Amino acid sequence: MTVYFIGAGPGAADLITVRGARTLASCDVCLYAGSLVPPELLDECPPGARLVDTARLDLDRITAELVRAHREGRDAARLHSGDPSVYSAVAEQMRRLDAEGVPYEMVPGVPAFAAAAAALNRELTVPTVGQTVVLTRVAQRATAMPEGEELANLGRTGALLVVHLAARHADRVVAELLPHYGPDCPAAVVAMASRPDEVVLRGPLATLAEQVRQAGVVRTAVIMVGRALAAEHFSDSFLYSTERERTADGTTARPA
Repeated sequence: MTVYFIGAGPGAADLITVRGARTLASCDVCLYAGSLVPPELLDECPPGARLVDTARLDLDRITAELVRAHREGRDAARLHSGDPSVYSAVAEQMRRLDAEGVPYEMVPGVPAFAAAAAALNRELTVPTVGQTVVLTRVAQRATAMPEGEELANLGRTGALLVVHLAARHADRVVAELLPHYGPDCPAAVVAMASRPDEVVLRGPLATLAEQVRQAGVVRTAVIMVGRALAAEHFSDSFLYSTERERTADGTTARPA
């Protein structure tokens, strides 16, 4: 049978994809992170499904549950918050399933940074202002950043940065980015994106750490820094431009 790594979305139960909900409804076993996944999503599981909260399980015990489901002839859902392709620790699980000969598939979900952009009512890629988004985090005692991926290095790009798992380190984020973005660069923090207790903080980069401290935000948040967050004067996208001409084969080209 198959293990499905399903993206549960950023928090709101109705932000799981249609495919994700349908897959969940077909699995007789569901492993979920009880501290992150909305409990309403478990209603999508079929009656009698074995539900396993992984909040207090280590990686070996989680893998053992998935292998057990496979050997019992049951499809298993591994429900992750956000999208499983980013900061989900599925790579370690897949490596162990490969060793056990257990097949698996990934079902994408809405990532936290997309829900945060929606909360801000902002497109993160704005013509002539910014066309690059960098997803990253900060180094912690548990896991260091690979060489060259330190925040200060990424800040030299000037791209819009989305910093995950860093609310507790907002002072360090601001200190490392100020030399590259300047104190007035637009910044934002979105915590609990798409949930009833969502928190949205906006302001210049120089004030960000103090805002985070006063709001008491310590987890389940992304920090965004970049000019696109407050862009107003920019060119229209060529995609919908009246200057665009359509050729006979349906492609588009700029007029000479």
